[in-house]
Amino acid sequence: MDPGLDRTGYGVIELQNGLGPRLVEAGLIRTPSGELLPRRLATVAKELRELIAQHRPNLLAVEDLYSSYKTPRPAILMGHVRGVVLGTAALADIPVVSYLPTRIKQAVVGQGHASKLQIARLVQMRLNLKDSQVPPDVTDALAVALCHADALRQP
Repeated sequence: MDPGLDRTGYGVIELQNGLGPRLVEAGLIRTPSGELLPRRLATVAKELRELIAQHRPNLLAVEDLYSSYKTPRPAILMGHVRGVVLGTAALADIPVVSYLPTRIKQAVVGQGHASKLQIARLVQMRLNLKDSQVPPDVTDALAVALCHADALRQP
């Protein structure tokens, strides 16, 4: 999961023995910008509950919260959405793992300060995605999933 108030990216992958990860589904949970914050958070929770019911994941990986002192508002809003994601997963008895953005970039691209474009290209290559127009929030969510898949393979 890549939590965001306007767009929360999600990606469902399946780990196959010896074949690497396989994409099951990926997309966006969108919230209307004109809605009040509680309604927007409720939309994220409702759609995430539906995704969990449909795919029955055995784990949820999410990007950890990061903040900039110059622009704290996006981090605060992301924190609200991240809290909804964590709470929704907990209510469904799904364990959650969290990764810092630099750890995700390191796992997917090989360096902790990779660009969004580098991440998108490597995610597309690793998952054999044909569409080069996958939204950044979706490729970011898939990068989190791939980061966790790589962590599972570590001794």
